[in-house]
Amino acid sequence: DLEIDGKKGKLPAGWKEETPTNQMRLAQFKIPKVGDDAEDAELIIFKGLGGSATANIDRWKKTFGADVQAKAKVTDLEIAGGKGQLLDIAGSYQFKARPFDPNAKTEKKKGYAMVALHWEGPQNVYHFRLTGPAKTVEKNRPAFMDWLKSFK
Repeated sequence: DLEIDGKKGKLPAGWKEETPTNQMRLAQFKIPKVGDDAEDAELIIFKGLGGSATANIDRWKKTFGADVQAKAKVTDLEIAGGKGQLLDIAGSYQFKARPFDPNAKTEKKKGYAMVALHWEGPQNVYHFRLTGPAKTVEKNRPAFMDWLKSFK
């Protein structure tokens, strides 16, 4: 289970919690790849980062190719008494190990997807980002959504 702003959600089976790779991350999880996907997916949770839902979603869209940004789906989502906006996008992901470092190298990963939530909780703002090969993300999307809705 994971606790966020005093609310607990039950993690899906098979998701492995890892030590966050940097201080900005509240938590991170490895989600095992499916089928012939080359890599595992990753769920990253950030706490207290700035910017509006629109600004963050626009920034997340820009990590994908311009050709798919207009096709991205954004929906409102209310969970555990907090409001959020959810982004669904797929295409060529522009991965940067250090996204805010202008000198960090960008690696283009084709056939990727992201389901990301900007959520304004009772006490803090959180970002949940599930990113990885499209098949793995799509297979785990229902569990991710159920997990988000399980916070009570």
